[in-house]
Amino acid sequence: MATHRFVAPSPLPGFGLSFGLTMAALSAVVLLPIAMLVGRGIALGPAELWGMVNTPRIWTALGLSFRAALIASLVNLVFGLLLAWVLVRYRFPGRRLIDAAVDLPFALPTAVAGIALTALYAPNGAFGQLLPVRVAYAEPGIWLALIFIGLPFVVRSVQPVLEELDPELEEASATLGASRAVTLRRVVLPTLTPALLTGFALALARSVGEYGSVIFIAGNLPFETEIAPLLIVIRLEEYNYDAAAAIGIAMLMISFAMLLALNLIQTWTRRRTGHA
Repeated sequence: MATHRFVAPSPLPGFGLSFGLTMAALSAVVLLPIAMLVGRGIALGPAELWGMVNTPRIWTALGLSFRAALIASLVNLVFGLLLAWVLVRYRFPGRRLIDAAVDLPFALPTAVAGIALTALYAPNGAFGQLLPVRVAYAEPGIWLALIFIGLPFVVRSVQPVLEELDPELEEASATLGASRAVTLRRVVLPTLTPALLTGFALALARSVGEYGSVIFIAGNLPFETEIAPLLIVIRLEEYNYDAAAAIGIAMLMISFAMLLALNLIQTWTRRRTGHA
């Protein structure tokens, strides 16, 4: 009689202990807070939740948050790939310094990044006074802040895959008569697509909930540059916890739908390219 195992056999013991510790940590850090948020929404009821969320100010803030996060993540997708390519494929003075600087947004407090960007791109700033368009205290400033904090996710997701990509594959493609564009489209990009989607998803998830770097450069004008996380903070300062939870649940649902779609696309891509 065939028996089914919960987990495949492994020469290393300790699955039960490690699985239990992992689930306990995951529950304490991720699952329980989300469950508390969803539980508060269930207690309020769908009608009351919808009434709290369905206001022009909240929809404008939600639209701005997700639109800016999407734009910034798409920019990071392109420039993150280019930066990773340069760091992996070329050797030049200062390469290690640039490689280390990529991780600065991870270590730098977001509020400090927001203050620095505002000082540079304000209308009287070093860069802002030279630009033909207004950056600080406008939506482009939000894009800039989100690009800054999201770029490392794309670079660090793509860089290891690029390092393992054998340049001989590109040379073989060129030997067979393929142009550089064809080699990039048919050889390089299919291999990098799963990593690119991972970096894009991480940057998008990070950007949607960003608060510290955005509030300094955005201007925080209702219906113009007010982001959804700021509205949550405002409701909390007003001791309106139900309204804050309602906005949080709306962001959670939209984020989950976007990340689920990206995960499905990533799974399909890996199966198609044979990296499942």
